[in-house]
Amino acid sequence: MRSNIIKNLIISTTILLFLGVLFLLTGCGNERDVNVSNFGAKAGDSKYDNSGSIQKAIDQVSNAGGGKVTIPAGDFYTQPIELKSGVDLHLDEGAKLIGVDNIEVYTKYTYKKFSSIIFAEKQENISVSGTGTIDGQGGAQAFQVEGDPAGRPMIILFHDCKDVAVTDVTLRDSAHWVQYYTACERVQIRGIKVHSQCNFNNDGIDIESKDVVVSDCIIDSEDDAICLKGVELCENVAITNCVAAANCNGIKFGTGSSKGYRNVTISNVALHHASEDNRRHWSIKYSGITAPTTIISGIAIEVADGGIAENININNISMTDVQTPIFIRLERREVDEGQNTYMKGINISNVTAISESMMTSSITGVPGLYPENITLSNIDITAPGGGTADMASISVPEAESTYPENRMLGTTMPASGFYLRHARNVTLNNIRFHFRAPDARPLIIKDDCANIVQTP
Repeated sequence: MRSNIIKNLIISTTILLFLGVLFLLTGCGNERDVNVSNFGAKAGDSKYDNSGSIQKAIDQVSNAGGGKVTIPAGDFYTQPIELKSGVDLHLDEGAKLIGVDNIEVYTKYTYKKFSSIIFAEKQENISVSGTGTIDGQGGAQAFQVEGDPAGRPMIILFHDCKDVAVTDVTLRDSAHWVQYYTACERVQIRGIKVHSQCNFNNDGIDIESKDVVVSDCIIDSEDDAICLKGVELCENVAITNCVAAANCNGIKFGTGSSKGYRNVTISNVALHHASEDNRRHWSIKYSGITAPTTIISGIAIEVADGGIAENININNISMTDVQTPIFIRLERREVDEGQNTYMKGINISNVTAISESMMTSSITGVPGLYPENITLSNIDITAPGGGTADMASISVPEAESTYPENRMLGTTMPASGFYLRHARNVTLNNIRFHFRAPDARPLIIKDDCANIVQTP
């Protein structure tokens, strides 16, 4: 009898140990690898707010030293959540995290005037990963409020964070910019898909940080596709192997630039028009645009509010459906007295572009403020043509303090290929133009320029 009791006790203990190990392996008892369903999250109910459950899981994993918080397959509605240090918010295949369509709740976490569904500030080693989707419901009636940003939330907003990664996820239908990384350090964005055409200001990605790598992304946005901001210094940035579609600018530096941009490399990017045009309708608003849906400028480098643009290298870009292939602008929209403001060391090479307007590529400053040390090499542009000799005498406005955009200089330019004004030390090397119809305008016009070198 005694031996049977001992035997049964051993068997019971073994079973309990096995169940304990199984409990840990399934993530139920592991404080550093958890599933939000185990914290009360419920899928499929649009009236159920999962933010409390998700936040509890994030807090537990962060407090335990870091790990993974998993959103399983299903639709999970949520108010804003705060990502904490050490946490990887992972969306399984088929998982959809959906922001609730109540604009009032997004005041919970803010940076300046901005809010978001996933927010982080002063956190380290944070990530969003997986093949699931985050949906901002930006087309909901609650978010149809014009103004920038008018209380409309982004999907992701990280401020002053270090060691950030966002990989593989799909981001859809933001109510404002899709994602904004500001004053962060060591940021990696890889393999994400963005589709956001449902509201105003739907920038695909906005970067204002240091030591950033963006790669292998597909972006389709209502506003600018890839946008570098410069209110904080945007420095040491590499962007490569992306496909980007936009109704505004394809690759843009600006508009805010009070600190600016330094050491930026962009390569291997294909640009084309957005899949939808619900608001812009450029060909209806402005004469001379020859395609129904277009990008404003393929490459736009703008310093308008003080700050710098220095050591910018852009290579191997293909673009179609663009109004203006290259738009480089230095001006004084908002420049404080004594503010360090300049644009120099810009190299753009190996670009093929198909243009759909008479808004020619340009490099312009304003009197006393000259972009300089700029090299354009191996640029091949096909344009609609149709310009007349009389157009060569068109007066181009200075527009010294205007919002920087290609049409600020007029919807028809006096040059058919490149217009340069108030610029110094510019090299144009192997620039080729092709016109679908004859164009009587001069290829290149230079006004108040110094040391402009043209080579075959």
